[in-house]
Amino acid sequence: MPLPKLKDITWVTTDCYGTLIDWEKGILEAFKKEAAKDGFTFDEQQFIDRFLEVQAEIMSGSYELYAEVLRRTAVKVAGELGWELEPSRAQFLPDSVAYWPPFREANAAMDRLKARYKVGIVSNIDDKLLGYSRRHLRTDLDIVVTAQQVRSYKPDPAHFKECARRIGGKKGWVHITSGYDTDVVPLLKMKVPVIWVNRRGEKLSGRAKPTAEVKNFREAAAKLGAK
Repeated sequence: MPLPKLKDITWVTTDCYGTLIDWEKGILEAFKKEAAKDGFTFDEQQFIDRFLEVQAEIMSGSYELYAEVLRRTAVKVAGELGWELEPSRAQFLPDSVAYWPPFREANAAMDRLKARYKVGIVSNIDDKLLGYSRRHLRTDLDIVVTAQQVRSYKPDPAHFKECARRIGGKKGWVHITSGYDTDVVPLLKMKVPVIWVNRRGEKLSGRAKPTAEVKNFREAAAKLGAK
């Protein structure tokens, strides 16, 4: 499924965390700062890989606010690393969302997309926490779909079905994401064109190809004529 012709595109949506906001850096910095209070250090790459795995496991259960997902993930991963983190202390992680930084290219590329298309964010987050991140993102949005609004987490397709409902169907819609399992997989099933921002240089290894693959958000915007 190729990308539509630029003149046929009306809507461009994007994932937020990992695509516009550098959540790995934000989570890691928050964890290091809190662990340092107890004199605890850890292997950073091992931590972030395990954090994303545990978070996905928790999200696959019954729906709860993302703030609670973050607290539960923090406690479990800390325990596995040998750091006894009291659940009452885990609020440091949802509190840190306000400080998670945008990727360097995010705002300029979003502004260029907005000059051509209607734009939106489709994210596994709750409304309050996304509000904190939007302070770092200057572009006005035409649509926002959160996990809280649909009471489920991607890769469940509820976000994307709700997005299609609000924009009046799938025609003329392209999505940009760094999340292969969460976004690329369900959108390919729905036959919605999806640009994968492969920041880590992951190999597909037999997985289905996204509509297009790029290294960063600036390249994704350029693919859509927003240079």
